[in-house]
Amino acid sequence: MFHLAVHRAILIVDVENFGNPNRTNTDQLAIRDTVYKVLQQSFAKASINWAKCVTEDRGDGVLILIPPTVPKSLLVGKLPAHISEMLVQHNAECPAQVRIRLRVAIHAGEVHSDAHGYAGTSINRAFRMIETSASRRALRQSSGVVALVVSDWFYDEVVRHCPDAMPSCFRKVHVTVKESKMAAWIRILEPDQRTMLRDNGP
Repeated sequence: MFHLAVHRAILIVDVENFGNPNRTNTDQLAIRDTVYKVLQQSFAKASINWAKCVTEDRGDGVLILIPPTVPKSLLVGKLPAHISEMLVQHNAECPAQVRIRLRVAIHAGEVHSDAHGYAGTSINRAFRMIETSASRRALRQSSGVVALVVSDWFYDEVVRHCPDAMPSCFRKVHVTVKESKMAAWIRILEPDQRTMLRDNGP
């Protein structure tokens, strides 16, 4: 038995190199704990009620379905900035094996639910965006802690109308993963100059 689809904003986070052999089970558990703390605190700072969102744990990441009453501009404006700020602070205070960098994918569309969870083409597309080599490469080649990738629809409908999202910092990429071909937009949230000076010293 499944329910009729409802429109949701879809946010997926994925930890870069979660399964790195240098990370012990204890390291992975610590990373997971920190990711949830960062997400919950960042949602609160962005005025998004975490308790009203639906979450599904994915081991090395989280699927989050956002209620339609939440302005989508918050997801690409305030929220990524808070996540990035908290991760920069966390990484500056911990050993390398528990430092965290995230890929964050955002899309929106119709979502079905059943006794086992949630499904729909829109969720599949969001996962394709976060799995693509373009988002992995963009984060790997940067000094940032967050690679934000949004669908072409989300960029056109939300990002380009939201100054806080810094639309000029996004670049368009073409995503080909499994059976999916689509356009997406990527922005890397770089650490600010003060953070870089503090981390690197004089």
